[in-house]
Amino acid sequence: MKIAISNLKDILSQMGINPDKNYGQNFLIDENIAQKIASLVQLQTGEKCLEVGPGLGSLTHFLIANPIDLDVVDIDENMCAMLNVIYRNQKINIINDDIRNIDISTYDKIVSNLPYNLTSELILYFLKNATRAKKMVLMCQSETLRHFLDTSGKEYGPTSVLLHLLGEVKKEFDVPNSCFYPAPKCKSSVFTIDLYNNINRETIIPVYKMAKTLFKGRRKTISNNLKNYINNDTIIDAVLNDVEIDPKTRPEQISPRQYSKLYERLLIISSHETPIN
Repeated sequence: MKIAISNLKDILSQMGINPDKNYGQNFLIDENIAQKIASLVQLQTGEKCLEVGPGLGSLTHFLIANPIDLDVVDIDENMCAMLNVIYRNQKINIINDDIRNIDISTYDKIVSNLPYNLTSELILYFLKNATRAKKMVLMCQSETLRHFLDTSGKEYGPTSVLLHLLGEVKKEFDVPNSCFYPAPKCKSSVFTIDLYNNINRETIIPVYKMAKTLFKGRRKTISNNLKNYINNDTIIDAVLNDVEIDPKTRPEQISPRQYSKLYERLLIISSHETPIN
């Protein structure tokens, strides 16, 4: 069921709220889609869940029905004021702040309709800092999602390396632009990240940083890229042979697991000092 746009406009007008492009606000107004997204979170009793950018509370409505600790964070003061009225008698913690100022290390689950202009930045923030999280259910622009799903080719990049080393990424379904107010000009997609158990992010983040550096020279072969860090062709060839990477391979042809092995080998060569920052 979708909320009638005419009714929604009246409600927002009465509350003095207008969608803010600076915050990337496109409010989800399809109840069925909201319920479907919330069900993907697979909330368990006693878990601590974080919703980022709740907007009108479409997802919040279904999340709060579970016996969990729920925090919602929104940078928009007006939206938080509205949610405080709607959920004044509910067990929910509404935080008016930029999520990048919040300690997210204690949450088991994270769900968010990501603002298009901050998608990559927020995903990186979640991956680096949500050290206890088991699952993330996120929505972003469909075109952007390809950059996260691919592990080779022109759409592939360092964020995908980090994602696939930390967990299993899966596209769940597309969401038409008619399910939002105001309707964006693009299609959106919902995807999940199931984080691997017992992953030490401190060992994975440096791999991501190395990949980020190497992808800056994505047109160069990996052999030429590594000359910026190892001034010895023989050693470079030996390293690449050890990790089974062809010297003529380009960064977009190296899998996340190969990046991890490459970093480990370079770390040994550099006498246990981080080789690339």
